[in-house]
Amino acid sequence: MTNIQFIAKSVQTAAINIQNTVQLLEEDCTIPFISRYRKDKTGNLDETQIEQIAKLNKEYDTIVKRKEAILKSIEEQKALTPELEKKIQQSFDLQELEDFYLPFKKKKKTKADVARENGLEPLAKIIMAQNNDDVEFLASKYLNENVLNEDTALQGARDIIAEWINENIFVRKQLRRLYQRKSTITTKVVKSKKEEEGAQKFSQYFDWSEPICKAPSHRLLAMLRAENEGFIKFKVEADLDEVYDIIDELVLKGQNATTPHVQLAIEDSYKRLLQPAISNEILQEAKAKADANSIQVFASNLSQLLLAPPLGEKRILAIDPGFRSGCKVVCLDEKGDLLYNETIYPHAPQNETAMAMKKIRSMVNAYNIEAISIGNGTASRETEFFIKKIAFDKPVQVFVVSEAGASVYSVSKIAREEFPNYDVTVRGSVSIGRRLSDPLAELVKIDPKAIGVGQYQHDVDQSKLKEELDNTVIRCVNSVGININTASKHLLSYVSGIGEKLAENIVQYRSENGAFQDRKQLKKVPRLGEKAFQQGAAFIRIKEGKNPLDNSAVHPEAYPIVEKMAKDLKISVHDLIANKEKTALIKAENYTNETIGILGIRDIIKELEKPGLDPRKAAKIFEFDPNVKTIKDLKTGMVLLGIVNNITNFGCFVDLGIKESGLVHISQLKADFVSDVNEVVKLHQQVQVKVTEVDEDRKRIQLTMIL
Repeated sequence: MTNIQFIAKSVQTAAINIQNTVQLLEEDCTIPFISRYRKDKTGNLDETQIEQIAKLNKEYDTIVKRKEAILKSIEEQKALTPELEKKIQQSFDLQELEDFYLPFKKKKKTKADVARENGLEPLAKIIMAQNNDDVEFLASKYLNENVLNEDTALQGARDIIAEWINENIFVRKQLRRLYQRKSTITTKVVKSKKEEEGAQKFSQYFDWSEPICKAPSHRLLAMLRAENEGFIKFKVEADLDEVYDIIDELVLKGQNATTPHVQLAIEDSYKRLLQPAISNEILQEAKAKADANSIQVFASNLSQLLLAPPLGEKRILAIDPGFRSGCKVVCLDEKGDLLYNETIYPHAPQNETAMAMKKIRSMVNAYNIEAISIGNGTASRETEFFIKKIAFDKPVQVFVVSEAGASVYSVSKIAREEFPNYDVTVRGSVSIGRRLSDPLAELVKIDPKAIGVGQYQHDVDQSKLKEELDNTVIRCVNSVGININTASKHLLSYVSGIGEKLAENIVQYRSENGAFQDRKQLKKVPRLGEKAFQQGAAFIRIKEGKNPLDNSAVHPEAYPIVEKMAKDLKISVHDLIANKEKTALIKAENYTNETIGILGIRDIIKELEKPGLDPRKAAKIFEFDPNVKTIKDLKTGMVLLGIVNNITNFGCFVDLGIKESGLVHISQLKADFVSDVNEVVKLHQQVQVKVTEVDEDRKRIQLTMIL
């Protein structure tokens, strides 16, 4: 089986599309570039499908390398038969390959090894053949200085048979299928830990049982965490009658004097060898699925967060609110550069409200502030009310933004490089301001795990989580495009084909030579060659540059095509851009070439109609209920407006303008059955909810959207 055939089993598209995609990936083309600018070669595959092809291609390589290692090992043991070699060569299932290799795998000395050393393998073969009645007499022939009686001989033979059954590929396959369909995960509390601090959050699993195939990812991960922290013990089991029916059917050959010994070997093989191995495999398999599910939820949430509506290039006053320590205030210009910082104390215990109002008014006027960004942490609502009492000389928009991760950014290497002469409080306030003007540009500086939109993020496979989150950031950055003359090196590093080192070089070149005037200038950046230019140029934007196409998603390789379109229409390229009347006259089929087919030309025409269009919507002001300031103000039956601030498999969390978010369980999203929370709500969506339960002691709020 070729890699293309292997991938085609999982990706529904023509083989030629897979072949072309693999070829582009092998030529070091990036996924954003392939999906956007090589649609005609891939058959219009999207980024998700191309990512899947890339992963499957790596999986194929892994399988091929593992097969080579297994064949080499068995051959070195002089045990490789033509039949076994053929089976291994034809298999493309890692689990099946490991089953083939199991009898030859180097392991610690087993009971079966000891029995073989004592000369009992011939006896085991006779018993396993199941056609001899005089077992005791047979056993007596194998007595020696290490095997003193018939019972010892028979026990040794059964140890060997148990190992054979354990290594039987058909037995393992059938038991796996049984466990996958019908096994149950059962948990019991560790009594000595029941009253310990933190135990109550796992109380649901103190005595729990359910089919493992039906356990939702969040529940399985919660159980695993409870087990890791020592609060519960759990096991994965299948019905014993069904287990023994499967093994008996594959091993037993009828009834005679050897049958009881084979049955004892079956029981021993299952309890000592098969059950621990298969149950662990199934648990790991379920864990991998739960991880994938949880990672996907995280990636989806992160994508929505990164693509949140930006306010744009505005002068912003940002506030990191606080009580005793005061409110940290910064003023930022249109590019997000720090102009001024100060601390005010409008709240208790200082209560310097009048002075704080005067200072805010003064800063708004002095720095021509257009919007105010307030972090949603401690003292957020009080600070919002305080700001809205100020009589400004001009309209000033007031926003409350999530400050999740701001403290992580403030102590990071990136923050220290940006603001070496300021402390963490100032850096955190700057982050709160910048994430209002452009959430994407600011949030890419923060480890996604610190942003607070995950589900059991610390319990999943961390390497897979990082890979998926990195891919998500790359997708988001390249779907929006970035202004090369204002982007930080961290944002630039996510641009297709650029990376960390080239991003540093671009920023260095910019600081030494001034703003980029056109995309061609990128080629003057040290170490930025033709390949990097091809992959990244179309994802950067140059506003008010020499070439109007440089502020669009049209790839430089297509500039001659656009110039020909304009020439055929007898107008300039500048006059063609955003001219729907003229672009409607263009016949796509007249402009295809070897590199750009009909799909690519249609994309170019679409881009010319609305060049550089930001896929994100504009930021909107949202106001919470002014009567709800803390959890104590909530009452059952209240109907409130809130903002979705996290999504999980079991529901969504809603920000009500107080410290604690409320949970809308998946069953409370709407009256009809809901299988996917994302079908009903999105991050930052404004929703109307009703309070159904308030637990002040545990800081938990239950909500419903079924009003």
